Amino acid sequence: MYAEDGKILYVGKARNLKNRLGSYFRTSQLPIKTQALVSRIAQIEVTVTRTETEALLLEQNLIKALKPPFNILLRDDKSYPFLHFSDHKWPALTIKRARHQRGPGEWFGPYPSASSVREILQLLYKVFQIRQCDDTTFSNRSRPCLQYQIKRCSAPCTGEISAQAYADDLQHARLLLQGKSQKVTDLLAEKMEAAAAELDFEQAAHYRDQIQHLRQLQVQQDVDTGVGDVDVFALVASEGRSSISLLQVRQGRLIGTRHFNFENPLDASDESTLTAFIAQYFLTRTSLPPAPEILLSHELEEPEILQEALADKFGFKPRLAHKVRTQRARWLELAQTNAEQQLSHHRNKADQYQKRLEDLQAVLQMEKPVTRLECFDISHSQGEATVASCVVFDQEGPRKQDYRRFNIEGVAAGDDYAAMSQALKRRYQRIKKGEVALPDVLIVDGGKGQLNAARALLEELDITDLLLVGVAKGTTRKAGLETLFIETTDRALDLPGHRPALHLIQHIRDESHRFAITGHRQKRSKTRNTSFLEDIKGVGAKRRQALLRHFGGRKAVAEAGIEALCQVEGINRALAEEIHATLHPN
Repeated sequence: MYAEDGKILYVGKARNLKNRLGSYFRTSQLPIKTQALVSRIAQIEVTVTRTETEALLLEQNLIKALKPPFNILLRDDKSYPFLHFSDHKWPALTIKRARHQRGPGEWFGPYPSASSVREILQLLYKVFQIRQCDDTTFSNRSRPCLQYQIKRCSAPCTGEISAQAYADDLQHARLLLQGKSQKVTDLLAEKMEAAAAELDFEQAAHYRDQIQHLRQLQVQQDVDTGVGDVDVFALVASEGRSSISLLQVRQGRLIGTRHFNFENPLDASDESTLTAFIAQYFLTRTSLPPAPEILLSHELEEPEILQEALADKFGFKPRLAHKVRTQRARWLELAQTNAEQQLSHHRNKADQYQKRLEDLQAVLQMEKPVTRLECFDISHSQGEATVASCVVFDQEGPRKQDYRRFNIEGVAAGDDYAAMSQALKRRYQRIKKGEVALPDVLIVDGGKGQLNAARALLEELDITDLLLVGVAKGTTRKAGLETLFIETTDRALDLPGHRPALHLIQHIRDESHRFAITGHRQKRSKTRNTSFLEDIKGVGAKRRQALLRHFGGRKAVAEAGIEALCQVEGINRALAEEIHATLHPN
């Protein structure tokens, strides 16, 4: 469904096209949001597929690529946490992020929650004392490190443990990751009894401690559930918003949870919403294979088509169930509780944000509600790699797709006023041209100097339809003691620390600072990791390496004359003159 300007409004599939389209054009009992969609439709295009499974896949791919505003939209999953045993004589156990298992070694995962992976990792370090250092560090140790002292590593680097004992610990860790903690406990119990029989009481005590840690884990995780491998999805919807909680259960253990909050643009039914979510999640938004069984809070629409699509992508057809009993019912109830809490938390957070906006309107004495705010900040290290940030908040909160960074060039090192002026000019010239929406409130992080620089720039561009606010930290630089300058430095305002308006200003100020300093660090890191010879035409990686190897460092290359440069392999006189001229512009 296309709007008049050619933008796509909605993508859908239908077994019966006439009935599906007819449902959008009824004369009565049409939901308000569906009426809003229909009022904007200027054109409808149809693509015919051979099977319903192909139609489902095409629908989800188009939604992912085009992001229509009236479809349910999820964010992409960029990477997933895995536990990785390195390919080494004495393997290390670390956490790695990747879209798929790749590279040598053993991989366990992926896991939906990074925090749950870290908890598992710390348990394995504590119980089995597997090394966690990189191979270079391992190869160059002459004595055990601190991890050995606090009993988080058995120090194979210095021979504190035998190869067989370390291999046993690795095998026990693998069994635990496979959900076989009871088998590990039984093996350790046998070893403890054998050590005690041989009067090796110190080793027997070590096995006893490991068993105690594993017993605690079994109590906490409720291992022996008999559920097997299950993905659990529960949906709760209210007032145009939906929340879905995913519980991932492997070998009867809950290994992670994820929560998704999104708008329901057309107030679709719970069954339709959950169907769209499951299809989009597994078919286009994740490479994680589903569990053999998927538990659902609502019955899906056309589940057979979804099963066929999942079979085409992952090679097996998972079982879909929504009416379950015993342990499965308890997992579903837990997922439902999580979804309800997430939706309640999101609603409370939204209500709190609206109160902050209303209080800000009152504090600034604005006649109209605040619908858009922008905040600017400058970040640098003693003038190096200066970066300005612009963050945008609207009535829903941070609008991250509108965030922008500006690399500041041509200003004196450390001149924050000139840097602020340059960033504002580059941003507000576009606003002046109508390319970007004009905010209601412009906030600059800084005191009187930054405010004056911003005021002068706005006057230069003849922009008057916004309110300018400067945020100056107090003498102690503590949150809650900021001074606000409204429009001019003569109008100062000190709000009490409990005011919602101040909390909103602190939020947007801190976000602009975070965004600026992240950009500054990236720019500084790129500069320091870039060779000073890279911009010289004709000097590639091999010649840069030859120059540095011949002279021994950057300073010696910069001080070398043309004749000395000609002595380097691969450098002729013309290139030597070019290098010398570039390094000595004066």
